[in-house]
Amino acid sequence: MAQVGGMRMTLHLVKLSVGTKSVEDLLDWQENPRAKGTDGLPRHVTRMWPKREAELLQGGSIYWVIQGLIQCRQSILRLDEVIGGDGIRRCAIVLAPEIIRTATTQKRPFQGWRYLPGPDAPPDISAARSDDDTLPPELSAALADIGVL
Repeated sequence: MAQVGGMRMTLHLVKLSVGTKSVEDLLDWQENPRAKGTDGLPRHVTRMWPKREAELLQGGSIYWVIQGLIQCRQSILRLDEVIGGDGIRRCAIVLAPEIIRTATTQKRPFQGWRYLPGPDAPPDISAARSDDDTLPPELSAALADIGVL
């Protein structure tokens, strides 16, 4: 957690979920054995190791951007070193299996991942709303753009 004015602030990552059209697609992908480590936990492998590792591991999450919108998050459990077949060291971001839906928030495209300070993270959707029908991405984007979602 970062310190701001003597208060601890949670630090997160925001990452594009490339090729994913919905939260359900992300869930399906993470059920694939290729998306899991030997421990059975989902992971995302990236070339860069987060410089702010200690802050991320104190309650941080990865916020997934799907179709231009932050739609959900997963808690970061740990960072594992992975050496690819090419001999290059990579970082496996090991995630909790539970995907938590968040308030829909627009996010412009970017490469890699970005840090997301806790106060800037979209709030979780309450458990009571998690079974609501999901809106089409275009409608969610339009509503987020005018501040309704």
